[in-house]
Amino acid sequence: MKKTILRDYAKLLARKGVNIQKNQEVVIVAELDQPEFVKMLVEECYRAGAGKVTVEWSWQPLRKLDVRYQKEKVLSKVEDWEVEKIKHRVKTLPAMIYLESEDPDGLKGVNQKKMQKCLGIRRGVFKPYRDEMDNKYQWCIAAVAGKDWAKKVFPGVRASVAVEKLWEAILYTSRAQGDGIKNWEEHNADLKNRYEYLNSLGISELHYTSSNGTDLTVGLLPEGRFMGGSDVLLNSDVEYNANIPSEEVFTSPDRNRADGVVYASMPLSYQGALIENFYLRLENGKIVEAHAEKGEELLNSILDTDEGARYLGECALVPFDSPIRNSGILFYNTLFDENAACHLAFGEGFSSCVRDYEKYTLEEIRALGINNSIVHVDFMIGTEDLDITAKTYDGKEVPIFRNGNWAF
Repeated sequence: MKKTILRDYAKLLARKGVNIQKNQEVVIVAELDQPEFVKMLVEECYRAGAGKVTVEWSWQPLRKLDVRYQKEKVLSKVEDWEVEKIKHRVKTLPAMIYLESEDPDGLKGVNQKKMQKCLGIRRGVFKPYRDEMDNKYQWCIAAVAGKDWAKKVFPGVRASVAVEKLWEAILYTSRAQGDGIKNWEEHNADLKNRYEYLNSLGISELHYTSSNGTDLTVGLLPEGRFMGGSDVLLNSDVEYNANIPSEEVFTSPDRNRADGVVYASMPLSYQGALIENFYLRLENGKIVEAHAEKGEELLNSILDTDEGARYLGECALVPFDSPIRNSGILFYNTLFDENAACHLAFGEGFSSCVRDYEKYTLEEIRALGINNSIVHVDFMIGTEDLDITAKTYDGKEVPIFRNGNWAF
């Protein structure tokens, strides 16, 4: 891929993704296979006004070795310096850029039960600090074309060809071709029109049905709201885009109101492993049954992370006729695949999905029905024939999706 095009993409992430403020600290999290793009991104962050840019490198093969050889006590321990680091971030609120390029099968063969248990312990230590930062700092998750990921998406071609094809797909679906900043301004405006209409309806519940067996009713909060596209920091006018790409309009439901069965329509790539052909059954909001043809043990280990992991934290609406779906590519990466189809997430809900959320304490928001968990896992449920019907608090039924696409 031409360096001029990649530099424009880096500029998009720095200026429209996290929207760096003058002298703000920036932290970039990336895999070791991305040195050239990370260098470009660091420079674009400084050009956007960053006062300091720090890069945190990770590498799947090392994580795999850690899980294999470290004892659970060591693998789950949070060192004092790690606590001090996140305390520093609570104080300084750096903009965070997460670059995804990992091999979807990169952690295949690891002891998933051990890894999930230790991750859960670590996340539990960090969660109070992350809660304190919630809605106060900019963050953006985006993608870079890793070689092993590219070979998974485009098998049967040379690695260099696969990487080029994956870059083309990333830039197309991320609306980064041409004037990316203008593209996102227009896209955000369209998503805003969608969620403002939904918020005007006063929706009490959503009923999902599909020929694959999905028949699920999810309750929404009277205080809830739909969101989409860019977000704005708490008590600020700083606007940022947390996901590039993003096609969704979403809300967080009432954790205690979900009943029925829902079938995943695409594989779920999680922590370097795949969960395929699975379904969940819910009663009174709780996932009481989960089965998968592949990865069932991993699925249930995630659901057992904590009490909140078995409740829903997000309902996201994505038309079947979307750039990612129309690309015809299965990315094996949730950032992309969740934007190819409607999806749900079990685990943590979003406090900002409550109207006037700044007037509530976090405890009050959770008391309203926003779910609390140390995990948030999106899984895709959208199909070509998915119908979603809203029931409003004044008793009306309004079509939201018909045959996989917006009904309005």
